[in-house]
Amino acid sequence: MKNHLGSYECKLCLTLHNNEGSYLAHTQGKKHQSNLARRAAKDAKDSPQPMFAKSRIDIRKFVKIGRPGYRVTKQFDQENQQQSLLFQIDYPEISENIAPRHRFMSAYEQKIEPPDRHWQYLLFAAEPYETIGFKIPSREVDKAEGKFWTLWNRESKQFFLQFAFRVESNK
Repeated sequence: MKNHLGSYECKLCLTLHNNEGSYLAHTQGKKHQSNLARRAAKDAKDSPQPMFAKSRIDIRKFVKIGRPGYRVTKQFDQENQQQSLLFQIDYPEISENIAPRHRFMSAYEQKIEPPDRHWQYLLFAAEPYETIGFKIPSREVDKAEGKFWTLWNRESKQFFLQFAFRVESNK
């Protein structure tokens, strides 16, 4: 490998060579080959054999029972000139001690449609239901107090999420 001084350096053996021919001859030589063998033996000894069965996280198996019911409401705040969306997802047969989860996903993460930078996706998931996604404009979400909130009502088994888009200033 060429260093900043223009000479060739073997970092494994810590040797310097004035030209490329000398360096190539060194890499084929006994000293370099023995150092390669020593490094391979050390790496094999230091790195234990991977045990995939024990180190992996167990994936819970469950039968999906379909998509949950949902309602989406578009809202407009006249005072702040902000558009917002309210999602109400119904999970009547949700598993015990499971709370629904949500996630914003960029268009480049999903594999269903060709990526389009003008859209992002909002996903909702809860066992044993299928994950559902909504295609929403790719605008910045206002996560200020009162502008972004979620609520999981255990009695009615409904999940609510409301968020507002940030107001874009036209400068």
